[in-house]
Amino acid sequence: MTSNLLLAPRQGAGRFDLLERRLRRYHPRFQGAIRALVARHPRIADLAASFPALLFALAVPQARLDPARAIACVIDGATLAQVAALADLPLWLRKLPPEAFVRPIPRLPQGELFRRQIANHLPRSPKLAPTWLQLVAGVAELAHEPMAAWIARELVRESQRVRTARLRMICLWAWFSSEPATLGHDLIEKPWTPDMRIDAVRSAAEDWRAVVALHINLGRLPIADMWLRPGRMAGYEFVPLDSIAAITDEAKVMRNCLNTYGQNLMHNRSRVWSVRKDGDRVATLRIARRYRDPLPNIVELKGPGNVEVSHELWWAARQWLHKHDLSQIDMAERRWGTMPLDRGSWVSLWRPYWLAKRRIPDRLPMTPSREALDAL
Repeated sequence: MTSNLLLAPRQGAGRFDLLERRLRRYHPRFQGAIRALVARHPRIADLAASFPALLFALAVPQARLDPARAIACVIDGATLAQVAALADLPLWLRKLPPEAFVRPIPRLPQGELFRRQIANHLPRSPKLAPTWLQLVAGVAELAHEPMAAWIARELVRESQRVRTARLRMICLWAWFSSEPATLGHDLIEKPWTPDMRIDAVRSAAEDWRAVVALHINLGRLPIADMWLRPGRMAGYEFVPLDSIAAITDEAKVMRNCLNTYGQNLMHNRSRVWSVRKDGDRVATLRIARRYRDPLPNIVELKGPGNVEVSHELWWAARQWLHKHDLSQIDMAERRWGTMPLDRGSWVSLWRPYWLAKRRIPDRLPMTPSREALDAL
């Protein structure tokens, strides 16, 4: 039989090799700090196997956290739950691999419902884990815990379809979806629900952003100069779309992208009209300059869902247009990006979010700007 005296060194060497393999899985930038902490006590080293996230959090703490007390509790033999509470670390992080931690661990959701949900959406791939963790933390901060559980699920389910470019805007839309007494909620056509898939979420949030931009561009007052006068021609009625309500109603009924024209309208690039017959909407008309022609032209005339309209309607629209003295219309275009946004609409829209989050984010400032609007 092999002597126990010979087995002991081999077992010790085996444990050391296993610990070394675990430590090597942490990001190289933080291995020095982690190894220095592990060297302080065997119980701290055991965290590499039992709770990799906790070991990382104690070695690379957040600026707001002093890990000294938590470290002392580890050495004294406190439970993982006790130490994690001192480190402000949720226990559901126990199952994440060392590869997940590439920067100090941000504040993460710890609600009971979230803990139950997140167990089903943990990343299986160590390569995906860092992105997954940062997205969960970011979405929880920007929106709320249910949305954080949703992004965790979607990233695991279809990581290639989750893009971060519009994540801030999606989070704002999701947050306002659950805040019915706000202007932001009033502008939502389709609110967020946890069962939505990523493509549906992106589409609904983009629709909301278009209406938000329309409000912030146009403000509460109607467009004073519509270039042309309302009127009738050959049984068709030409009605000005000169306000937010008129434009959004037309876009909804006619199933078109009229909501995206806020900036275009404010820079005097075009005007939009509703064409109706017997009280029913039959077409949406856009007047603008065409090529080098300095006079107003019909540049778009489309029926519901952007279908083509009849020759009869085109002829009626031409006749109505040419009833006006086109040479007297001020079509001077404003330089793109120079027209100010409506501050009242901006503040009314975002104030509930600022108050709920107890801060005014740098990318959602008190003073409106086109840079901030574009960054959503």
